[in-house]
Amino acid sequence: MIITSCGNSQALAKRVAKKLRASFSPLTISAFPDGDRYLKWNTPVKGKKVVILHSFQPHPNESLWNVIWAAETAKDLGARKVILVAPYLAYMRQDIRFHPGEAVSSRIMAKHLNACTDKIITIDPHLHRYKSLKDIFSIAAVSITANQLIGQYIKRRIKNPVIIGPDWESYQWAEVIAREVGCGHTVLEKTRFSSRHVKSKMTKQIVLKDKDVIIVDDIISTGHTMIEALKKAKAQKARSVIGIGVHGLFVENGLGKMKKAGFDQIITTNCIEHNTNKIDIAPLLVEELKKEK
Repeated sequence: MIITSCGNSQALAKRVAKKLRASFSPLTISAFPDGDRYLKWNTPVKGKKVVILHSFQPHPNESLWNVIWAAETAKDLGARKVILVAPYLAYMRQDIRFHPGEAVSSRIMAKHLNACTDKIITIDPHLHRYKSLKDIFSIAAVSITANQLIGQYIKRRIKNPVIIGPDWESYQWAEVIAREVGCGHTVLEKTRFSSRHVKSKMTKQIVLKDKDVIIVDDIISTGHTMIEALKKAKAQKARSVIGIGVHGLFVENGLGKMKKAGFDQIITTNCIEHNTNKIDIAPLLVEELKKEK
């Protein structure tokens, strides 16, 4: 088995390769003077299983194109099987045509990956209107959750936790993680009265006073949803408020806004490499890839 990365997730790819006792071989990716992409495999791949371990953040557009280039080239060089491990899979949030004329990005992305890879493995993909990855992928598609790792982290390090999902979409993380930890949980439901007047309430009333409130979500993007949940916890005199995300995008200075709003800690998994990474997903990927050896 040969493991590589297109740039993102290189540290994670090396760690997974070491644990699997597999070869890690970096790709050469650059550009010709006119801007055309140049890509080269630096290890013979003929007859081998190839794993491209690459998160689609940062630079999701470039990431997708590099993965397609690497996968197509591996196939052309005679690789026996090409497996994409995308800890964060971009383009999943545009799962319908919200307005006339829009591209349904998730289906376009999946169509290209179906054509050049044999299997995809990802962590907590944003499945909202899709029931599973099989709704868009014709290749073998495996979705792994980081819920247990997050639950174990909370159990070891936080004394008096309560879990909050910041919106109704996050209930699946809040509920499962709370069960793993053995603590109370609730989810916030928003009612919008106007573009600037939004109220949220708990779907299930629980006591937050003097508790260590953990707000969990799959994706932390601008941080706005997390901040709204923080306000609720602060208003009820929580002892501390911690934000945990599977995928930390932190766009538009999201991290800075969350810190300014008063989060005591902000923690992410290393699905996307970031200085908030405290929960390592390597064991999940190693267990899944062992099935391929």
